[in-house]
Amino acid sequence: MQQTLSCGNVSTKLQRIAQLARQHPERSFTAISHAIDTELLKEAYHRTRKDGAAGVDEQTAEQYATQLEINLESLLNRFKDGTYQAPPVKRVYIPKGGGKGLRPIGIPTFSDKILQRAVAMVLGAIYEQDFLYCSYGFRPKRSAHQALKAIWNSLMDINGGWVVEVDLKDYFGSLVHSQLRSFLDRRVKDGVIRRVIDKWLKAGVMEEGLIRHPDTGTPQGGVISPVLSNIYLHEVLDVWFERQVRPMLTGRGALIRYADDFVMVFEQERDARRMMEALPKRCGKYGLTLHPEKTRLLRFERPSPKQDDTKSDGPRSFDFLGFTHFWGRTRKGRWAVRQKTAGSRLTRAVFNIHTWCRSSRHEPVAEQQQTLNRKLQGHYNYYGIIGNGDALYRFFGQVRTTWRRWLNRRGASRPMDYERFELLLSRYPLLRPRVVHGLGHP
Repeated sequence: MQQTLSCGNVSTKLQRIAQLARQHPERSFTAISHAIDTELLKEAYHRTRKDGAAGVDEQTAEQYATQLEINLESLLNRFKDGTYQAPPVKRVYIPKGGGKGLRPIGIPTFSDKILQRAVAMVLGAIYEQDFLYCSYGFRPKRSAHQALKAIWNSLMDINGGWVVEVDLKDYFGSLVHSQLRSFLDRRVKDGVIRRVIDKWLKAGVMEEGLIRHPDTGTPQGGVISPVLSNIYLHEVLDVWFERQVRPMLTGRGALIRYADDFVMVFEQERDARRMMEALPKRCGKYGLTLHPEKTRLLRFERPSPKQDDTKSDGPRSFDFLGFTHFWGRTRKGRWAVRQKTAGSRLTRAVFNIHTWCRSSRHEPVAEQQQTLNRKLQGHYNYYGIIGNGDALYRFFGQVRTTWRRWLNRRGASRPMDYERFELLLSRYPLLRPRVVHGLGHP
């Protein structure tokens, strides 16, 4: 379907694309690349982080900005005439949370980030009209906390039921390019956009001076990757569950997905067990593999009213989006689904504080306090939900203990004992835990 977009500001153009996609849900767009112009590239530039590491060209955001107009014009021309060459992604390794091993990350060039952001904005305008309500990751006006609320509501509605906890092995590195192209064909056939997407898929990864070209996966660290991965799982999982699985269920069921993390909730055990049989086949058809040790079926039914808190006939908790979900008593003594910081996430957060305090212990105390409070605020912003107070205060206590320990190792003549540390806190107080999100809890 060839559609001509009227001129106007970035918001108007994207709204027009979204309107056309909503009005024509079964048609493919063949002429939308002209929506990407200098104005949209400028907006993409403003939305791109400026503090990231440089890619293979070693150009920083600050250097790029010295000739911003010229650079954006050149980028646009190369994108339009097909001469744009997608540079390989630079691979580096950072410590994993908890200090156990290293995690590979990809760093695109800054100009590549801008163009990927612009294309992602156009694709997002189209696919936001298609994506289903069960998907929460990397989408505007959707968040992990909405996903947590959705799973809480689903579990409470069916009194817990049965939970299928799923882990996909190396999801972002496993997407089959031919399958992704076939999914894109259904909505986007614009030659200019499809050509640059193919270039990103084939760009490769540079590590220690050598370039490797994977046959599968999305660009590592790329801005375009979340959009492409959402498109992939939208077709593989979301639409399949809604149109084929749900009509066959004997009871109620729900899918809650945040990027490649998802769980399924079923009222009936039979439905859950059938899903455990069908899911590996469905994922395998599209090149995806379930982690055999991290994918499991969990009985999560509401305990009986008189059941003791410690009595259990098996595991009754699971982790999702950094929270452990379990049955607990409310203040009125009723059973309800509770959510607390997952143990692994708490350990990781404490380790990161420990690492920072060790490396920054000789900085001025006032600067240390300001940075620690920013870290505490970030922790509370995510984990500060009703019912998670114990874990918040545990983290707060660990931060206090760790800070005192490393201040005590500054080499001062007087030790930082508890009494002296309390005096220091009276002048440089740490931010105490606070609830930020109510979610769906009673």
